[in-house]
Amino acid sequence: MNRSRHARLMLGLLLAPALLWLVGLIVLPHVELAVLSMRVRVSARHYAPSLAQYLTFFDEPLYWHTFVRTAVMSIVATALTLLLAFPIAWTIAKIARGSGRSLLFVLCLIPFWVSETVRTLGWMILLRESGVLPALLVKLGLASTPPELLYHDATILVGLVYTSLLFMVVPLIGALDTLDDSLIEAAYDLGGSGWSILRRIVIPHAAPGIVAGCIVVFMLTLGNYLTPTLLGGKDSLWFTEQIYTQFITRFNWEQGAAFGFLLLALSTAIVWAGLTITGQKFGDVMRRG
Repeated sequence: MNRSRHARLMLGLLLAPALLWLVGLIVLPHVELAVLSMRVRVSARHYAPSLAQYLTFFDEPLYWHTFVRTAVMSIVATALTLLLAFPIAWTIAKIARGSGRSLLFVLCLIPFWVSETVRTLGWMILLRESGVLPALLVKLGLASTPPELLYHDATILVGLVYTSLLFMVVPLIGALDTLDDSLIEAAYDLGGSGWSILRRIVIPHAAPGIVAGCIVVFMLTLGNYLTPTLLGGKDSLWFTEQIYTQFITRFNWEQGAAFGFLLLALSTAIVWAGLTITGQKFGDVMRRG
């Protein structure tokens, strides 16, 4: 009995820092935001319970449009990241060997040796009208004048995929590493085509890694503020920019808190829908991915 009690005490002490971090930095701020989002200021330092902030969101078409646009763009960016990351992860996990494998992984890490601000500014230097890429297009005769490649949806997607690629590659490598090569060899021996092997063996086996990577990339993309704002300009119409405007520019914390909870509800709903469609369980995905 004493040994069991001692074990529980030690477990509690080990978990205490994580629990304090969880409560202090995640639970309590979200509770405070919930309180802020469900009140309205009636006079100086006097508030009343209200859902006016949520009604404002539904009544204003700009907020709706930005909300839906952010969700769609985030889903597209996640899909593009998966399409780009899968062959990279396959090459690292199944084809490259020794130092070549390490080199490829380091190449994926290099963009993250600098801050997101520096990475995004690098894209601006490359793509702006007076930048490197437009000048190269003119020099090659592909354009008569330097085109403005910034402030387009495609530019935003490029930046989002670039900043999220590693977070898709890592879980995919972890999932593909555990795939037995003999299964693929046996499938080829039995007359299977490359497409059928990919569809029936590789993708089902890598499904937890795929779903884990998609969840992480989608959440990061949905909550990204810097990349859409810098690469998309004032017309980026990204919902995190609306949240920033309410909190920092207008000092309307109640409205900003409501927008924050709406974004949280959106991300939760889409992640739940993705898990339901793929038949995966969140705990299994996070453990195996």
